[in-house]
Amino acid sequence: MSEVKDKLDTAVAFIREKTNFVPKIAMVLGSGLGDFAEKIEIELEIPYAAIPGFPVSTVSGHSGRFIFGNVNGVPVICMKGRVHYYEGYDITDVVLPIRVMGRLGAKFLILTNAAGGIQDGMEPGDLMMITDHISSFVPSPLKGENLEYGERFPDMSHVYDEELQRIITKSADETLYENAALALENDDNGSNIFSPLKKGVYCQLPGPNYETPAEIRMIKQLGADAVGMSTAIEAIAAHHLKMRVCGISCITNKAAGLQDKPLSHEEVKATSLKTEKHFTTLMMRIIEKISAL
Repeated sequence: MSEVKDKLDTAVAFIREKTNFVPKIAMVLGSGLGDFAEKIEIELEIPYAAIPGFPVSTVSGHSGRFIFGNVNGVPVICMKGRVHYYEGYDITDVVLPIRVMGRLGAKFLILTNAAGGIQDGMEPGDLMMITDHISSFVPSPLKGENLEYGERFPDMSHVYDEELQRIITKSADETLYENAALALENDDNGSNIFSPLKKGVYCQLPGPNYETPAEIRMIKQLGADAVGMSTAIEAIAAHHLKMRVCGISCITNKAAGLQDKPLSHEEVKATSLKTEKHFTTLMMRIIEKISAL
């Protein structure tokens, strides 16, 4: 038995001793977006640290726990905080939580993250639906012995499910008016926190340092619209398990060289908090529509 499969089986068995809950939708809540968990009618919470051999979140803004519960009657499992490659974990450990959620029964995966904006016209507070990704700067999470749940050489032509993308787009259109009203209530000093949904390609770099302006120019030439330190490898692992994947980036800042002030994690968290109502409204509608599939 491979070490990767052993860890996966051990984690699933531990959780199954605690609950028989079967989720339909899995979610990963990125930096500053964890408050969505308050909308979940919680049945059980399990800290990552309690699971044998499980990686633990060490980053501010990532509480590091699985939440099992229902959102308007839809059974969900939520990662409140993720683990990152830059924290020193092996790449297979980083995607272990994704594989666990798939093994527990989740058929759909909604990935979220905080990202730096590269696309022209993109502003802090925008939300970007991920249409594709670039993961070439980090190791593949499928390295090593192949797990029998997926193919050895899986096709990655359509990692981000096209039907789920249509659901996200429709949900964003439906909530635009409501979100504009919320923006007025928030008195956000003219920022476009509640602007129309952007769409684009996400690039994962290893981190933890932010990118240089030269690196941003490079990945823009490669076709990236946003950049961050997570998500792409999670999408690969989920797609390998035949989960249906979609993703949304919260653009928390313009990428290096595209704004005058230095980049900081505090800015990431502050901007994420400003988008909280917008994000929550959109997620509730997306979950409702996915539940009908």
